[in-house]
Amino acid sequence: MASQILITMDDLETAVPLNAAFEAAGYTTAMFSSVDDPRGSVRRESPELVVLTGAVYEAPAQQLAALARDAEISTLALLEPTDSERTERVGRLGVTEVMTKPVRADDVVATARRLIERRGLQERTGIAGESDAIQEVLVKIEQMAPVSSTVLIHGESGTGKELVAKAIHDLSPRRGEAFIAVNCAALPESLLESELFGHEKGAFTGAAERRLGRFELADGGTIFLDEIGEIPLSTQVKLLRVLESRSFFRVGGTQPIKVDVRVIAATNRNLREAVALGEFRDDLYYRLNVLTIYLPPLRERRGDIPLLVRRFIREFARQHDRAFRGITSEALERLVNAPWPGNVRQLRNLIESMVVLAPGAEIRAADIPSDIFEGRTLLPVRVSGNGPRELQSQELEFILRNIMDLRLQMEELRRRLDEGPSRVQVIDLGESPVADYSAEPEEPAPLVYRAGMTMDEVEKAVIGAALQEFRGNRRRAAETLGIGERTLYRKIKAYNLE
Repeated sequence: MASQILITMDDLETAVPLNAAFEAAGYTTAMFSSVDDPRGSVRRESPELVVLTGAVYEAPAQQLAALARDAEISTLALLEPTDSERTERVGRLGVTEVMTKPVRADDVVATARRLIERRGLQERTGIAGESDAIQEVLVKIEQMAPVSSTVLIHGESGTGKELVAKAIHDLSPRRGEAFIAVNCAALPESLLESELFGHEKGAFTGAAERRLGRFELADGGTIFLDEIGEIPLSTQVKLLRVLESRSFFRVGGTQPIKVDVRVIAATNRNLREAVALGEFRDDLYYRLNVLTIYLPPLRERRGDIPLLVRRFIREFARQHDRAFRGITSEALERLVNAPWPGNVRQLRNLIESMVVLAPGAEIRAADIPSDIFEGRTLLPVRVSGNGPRELQSQELEFILRNIMDLRLQMEELRRRLDEGPSRVQVIDLGESPVADYSAEPEEPAPLVYRAGMTMDEVEKAVIGAALQEFRGNRRRAAETLGIGERTLYRKIKAYNLE
């Protein structure tokens, strides 16, 4: 069925040729006059796009734009040249995109086609939002879906990473095959390998029969590895083998299992930092980081909150059979300005609770829990002897501020080390091996070995010398010594070189 376009007649000189151009492109059209009933026109025509040809700031056009926004219908506004500086104001009216006159009919049709296709993609994937960040995510989904390359999705918890992974699968040639999701953080280390790769009968105590792993179940389809950053190093090695050869061994098995599976991984951690700390394998990171998508937190796209709120209200009003009118402007403003540490998931759960519990037919400001707009974040923090408690926003801000200050200091120190001249400092083994990393290193001294020194004493002195040379920079010291940072950390602790 051809898409329906609703065109306003406020500027007939523009509307008439546009109407002809849309019909020539295969669309069905309907004209809207300012004397018509906007609500009746939207209900009767059920358009997929509304084109405002003029009088954008007049009441009929604004009412039509608001109705289209509430119904999640895209709106294209054609502005006069003198209105080009008021684009932001037009955006607040609920307009999806603007173009400045004079316009070519072909350009308007091309823009309309893009808006209609993008709205269709949102409906198929369930990813809602008009912000530039979400539009970029949708573009990437379209680009990545047809291929079989590995995808790594970054984003905080609750931003919708699994929704994006499912959208990539549903738009891919593998859409008819299985989509298997695995929360790596929810599985204990002792069970993770068996869950991913399966096990043979008798492979371990309790393995009464052969069990297929998630990779085998996803054969031909897609496997989604959520919280990939929580996989232990021992399992990371096996996962790397699967990504490189598309084969693996069941736990206790001797025959390789070949699979054709697309891997989509997601994490809320900074994997680059995890690699630098030795907590994540660099080769696995590079193998996962082929195609990447970043999902912004809700606080970085507050303009999408009204759309999400209205969508969730409609969803839960139908689900719980409640005649709900919507939300007051004051309540919506408070939700837009809330911190949302739990992102879209937190917003969705809150809307459901308010739709169920609100005493009236709309959400009012008084219905919103105080911890939402008072700035409290519901992060459980362990306090010695007292169990979990809520971390107040002031405490969290203090902690994060100190962490960021420390990070900036470390980055500045690394920058200065990289820019400064390289100087080698070798300590006299007859002196104390514990170096003062804050002091300016002295001129290199000859290495002294005394008979009877053990290998541990020699190693302790060499590590101390490397740390002193790089002023305590463990990453550079580990690289110079040819060992991993985790190994260096263990030796620093063992030799009391803190």
